[in-house]
Amino acid sequence: MVELKSADEIERMRVAGAFVAEILAELRAAAAVGVNLLDLELIVRERIRRRGAVSCYWDYAPSFGRGPFRNTVCLSVNDAVLHGLPFDYTLNDGDVLTMDLALSIDGWVADAATTVIVGTADAEDSRLVRATEEALAAAIEAAQPGNRIGDISAAISAVAAAHGYPVNTEFGGHGLGRTMHEDPHVSNAGRAGRGFRLRPGLTLALEPWFAATTDRIVTDADGWTIRSADGSRTAHSEHTVAITADGPRVLTVAA
Repeated sequence: MVELKSADEIERMRVAGAFVAEILAELRAAAAVGVNLLDLELIVRERIRRRGAVSCYWDYAPSFGRGPFRNTVCLSVNDAVLHGLPFDYTLNDGDVLTMDLALSIDGWVADAATTVIVGTADAEDSRLVRATEEALAAAIEAAQPGNRIGDISAAISAVAAAHGYPVNTEFGGHGLGRTMHEDPHVSNAGRAGRGFRLRPGLTLALEPWFAATTDRIVTDADGWTIRSADGSRTAHSEHTVAITADGPRVLTVAA
């Protein structure tokens, strides 16, 4: 069931979103050669504890994972792109790191992700990261009241096609609000003019992610970390967006 939020509820989600953005900015600054993924996990745990927020990941046990997830942030490196389980790994020069964070404050959720290149950036990796950022911007622009979910999906896949990247449709965006995953599903590929009509009060996590040379994925033995099936590099960009009468409003930005 799709739940529409009031202006006050969207403002509460914006408070959570600003905190998500703040933590992700701190992680981007901290992600350097020689830093361990578990150090980044500890940063998030401490920030959540001090704020009195609640991690949406801790003890999360969906059907697609080997639950419960016992960390507060997803950290995915190189060919890993989604649900990366933090582990004892030290970042190397040129690593592509995706950081995905969802948390709630006073019962309202926000979710965002960003990809950084650690140290020296390879040109093709940089192009891949930029493509997900461009796709996210296109998705947000398409999130206008009166449009449909398919318009968002088509906007994402058009950017992927322009860059020559295939698109996986097993995992994509989603509604959120009181919980991290709500209806509707937002595929990263689709046909314009199709699907659920966007109405003010709808809140969505839009999250284009691409692998450089495949649309197929595999899951690690940890039961969580999702990788490109051919080992090619990956990137992921995500924001929480509210549909308003005046157009899309990005909630996961600094206050």
